[in-house]
Amino acid sequence: MRLNEVVYTDAHPIEGYGPGFFRIGGIRHAAPLVTGPSGTAPWGGYDDAETLLPFEGNVDVLFIGTGDDIAHIPAGLRDVLEARGIGVEVMSSPAACRTYNVLLSEGRRVALALLPVGAES
Repeated sequence: MRLNEVVYTDAHPIEGYGPGFFRIGGIRHAAPLVTGPSGTAPWGGYDDAETLLPFEGNVDVLFIGTGDDIAHIPAGLRDVLEARGIGVEVMSSPAACRTYNVLLSEGRRVALALLPVGAES
């Protein structure tokens, strides 16, 4: 078996997550957030399409993590993003993190918008 070191582009993989946070590039970020080739920033959730529009032309797909469970995103948000040519894939936040990391390691042009995972018990 041949092992190769994974080299990421300007984007950083998701290193971990927990109640209300995601760890990216060794830094703990409060959720919700968006991350991709231009870095990591806060995201206002489903009502904040504006923060996602800069991905137009810069990514092939935007993964939207909907928290602990998969859920539909508002049709208006999907319509705005798709009208700008931004491909959207919706899944739970843990699945979105895993998928994003795999595609990022393959050098794909991807971005990620994440809602937080569950609260502590």
